[in-house]
Amino acid sequence: MAEVTAPGEPMAAPATPVHVAPFSKAYTSYAMWLLLGIYIINFLDRQVLNILTEDIKHELHLSDTQLGLLGGLTFAVFYTVLGLPIAQLAERKSRPVIIGTAVAVWSGFTALCATAGSFWQLALFRVGVGAGEAGCTPPAHSLIVDYVSKEKRASALAFYSMGTPIGTLVGLIFGGLVADAYGWRAAFLVAGAPGLLFAVLAIFTLKEPRRIMARHAGQVAAASATFSQTVRYLAGKRTFWLMAVAAAIKAFIGYGHSPFHAPYFFRNHTEQVAGLAQTVGDVLGFQMQSRGLVGLGLGIVIGTAGAIGAISGGWIADKFGKADLRAYMVTPAVASLVTMPIYIYGLWQGDAVVTFVCLAFNAFLGTLWYGPVYGTAQSVVPPHMRATAAAILLLVINLIGLGLGPLFVGALSDAGANYALQGTGLDVQACKAAAGVAKATCAPALASGVKWALILSTLFGFAAFACFWLARRTIREDCVS
Repeated sequence: MAEVTAPGEPMAAPATPVHVAPFSKAYTSYAMWLLLGIYIINFLDRQVLNILTEDIKHELHLSDTQLGLLGGLTFAVFYTVLGLPIAQLAERKSRPVIIGTAVAVWSGFTALCATAGSFWQLALFRVGVGAGEAGCTPPAHSLIVDYVSKEKRASALAFYSMGTPIGTLVGLIFGGLVADAYGWRAAFLVAGAPGLLFAVLAIFTLKEPRRIMARHAGQVAAASATFSQTVRYLAGKRTFWLMAVAAAIKAFIGYGHSPFHAPYFFRNHTEQVAGLAQTVGDVLGFQMQSRGLVGLGLGIVIGTAGAIGAISGGWIADKFGKADLRAYMVTPAVASLVTMPIYIYGLWQGDAVVTFVCLAFNAFLGTLWYGPVYGTAQSVVPPHMRATAAAILLLVINLIGLGLGPLFVGALSDAGANYALQGTGLDVQACKAAAGVAKATCAPALASGVKWALILSTLFGFAAFACFWLARRTIREDCVS
């Protein structure tokens, strides 16, 4: 294993890792399912906002740029920054307690979003959600890697990562149906409730394997590395940084699109969505509105296809990575190229049903990178750096992807709408409270703006492909554990 201690900064060298399964298969399975449940709640609370954006936009008189801020930067800043010290804490303290506490914090702030009366109040509560969620994934990744063997690492992390699409599925369906019945504020209130149960389960039933693993291996507890030591170690890992940039671009596209898929349908397929809502409502036996239909449709196609893509990516990487580690980077590279024309076609043609189908393919291909990327990030560092390495990776992914993606797409949507409104005497600001003829003039401009913002932003996929493809060149020599 490569030396990790910088000159002038002594640190006890960790013993050579010997992986002994610390718990029974039954308990490990329970722990994996519980962590998946926690991550589903994580994304439910994060993504429920996306199906509520049009209602919030009209009630609080917001622009698409402000919606982008709520869906991205206000959440991402604290989420990414706090992830680093929490990860350092997770290298030494109980990871289950950290995860459980985090669940309780973000769930509480999700419920508080229901009380917001202005953009700034809602932004502040979203900051709280981000601060809480910062304590989830870095310690969870580190815990999972300790629970499973190296050969199952990508698959296990891909299983956990299914929480992203499944949580999105539940958030969109649940948020749309609850908002239809009781309003958008009720959706936030109910979304925050399940987290309290998961917080208790995490603290009292998840086990910390460090002491058991050290005892089985005849070792003392592994030394912990400082943040600066981990960064210096990673500085020589070209694979890590290329992969991090590629994943950040994928997140920039995915997170950037998420808050604006529902507005795209509401603005571009208004009549067809209303008709589909009535038809589906008749079949299901209750009255359904457009918001419920779009939430149901997006939840099913994106959530289901995304979950299948996440688990497939981990399986493909582990299967073919046994013979050649480069498979870990080839899989997401190819998927990044293939998904772009499918997505663009889905938005370009004029049928909502075809758009839903294309979004399903896009969701499948767009989540294939989860297992390979998160698995590789845990393989390029020794065990005592894993939580911090995960936090650094998430910092890059979320600061660029989650922080800037929604803001970029929202600003691009407003710019496109303003361009379409030239010569009308109106702009996006005036459209916020427009009525009558002015509202009718604004509608096609707002529809065009969000459509072109989604199409143009997906072209960043070319850069993701290039970074993944370059990372395949060094992955074999950079993986150490």
